[in-house]
Amino acid sequence: MKNHFALLCLTIASLLAPFSTLAQETNSPLVPLPSLDDFSKGNDGWAVGLGLGVEYETAYEGSDEFGLEIQPAGAVQWRSGDNLYYFAGEAFGWRGLRDDVWLFEALLGFEEGREEGDSDEGHLNGLGSQDEGFQAVFQARRAFSSDWRYWLVGRVVTGGDGNLGLFGVGTRFGEQTDGSGSEINLVAVFHDSEYANKGFGINDAQSAASGLDAITLSGGLRSIGVDYSFRHNLNEHWQLYGEALFEYYSSEVRKSPIARSDYETEVGVGFIYLF
Repeated sequence: MKNHFALLCLTIASLLAPFSTLAQETNSPLVPLPSLDDFSKGNDGWAVGLGLGVEYETAYEGSDEFGLEIQPAGAVQWRSGDNLYYFAGEAFGWRGLRDDVWLFEALLGFEEGREEGDSDEGHLNGLGSQDEGFQAVFQARRAFSSDWRYWLVGRVVTGGDGNLGLFGVGTRFGEQTDGSGSEINLVAVFHDSEYANKGFGINDAQSAASGLDAITLSGGLRSIGVDYSFRHNLNEHWQLYGEALFEYYSSEVRKSPIARSDYETEVGVGFIYLF
């Protein structure tokens, strides 16, 4: 799937390149936040960024195993004033800026699920594999001022396996207003019982097959987390980006035998070429 995405982006980039001169200049990115890529360079019309990144991350939710993974990066975007439409990997989405201090986002994305083989140590043996599927994500950020120095953030993720909500605060560092620099968010994450048991629940059949104690989780606080994003423009076409995430699970989640670690973490870095 990821290789197909890279091939698709290369094809679209080659098709759209002749139309780059048709863009209408609007002088600034949608919002000056490093976590939200905007390849338009302040122009209306098509924009394409394509690259690769490497991530060092937890093998699955609750795992104490880690591994490296190479991921495609970038997106195909269409900007029209204060609206940005995009296709990025396994997600189609829209972002819209309203009154200079409200940012809304909606996307439909693909969720890979979990395989027994995700644990090299065999900690998932007997738990079965989870189905892949789609999920919808809705997000809103409210800045305290138009320079987007501080903001509140809320996000809802919903799909066939339950619902998750995130609420937090964030701040941006540096004086850049071109989308480069860095930012950090502190968040609290909540899930309903269906979502909690998808990741950390063990029913009687799974317990018998795996030898792990059965457990059913209730909804509520899932974790407290912090995420950091960095973006630097090396020149007109090349961007360096980085991200880091740390999520500390609640006591309810830590009761699950699947949660072999009290936390989940991820660190990634990569390059993107802007066409």
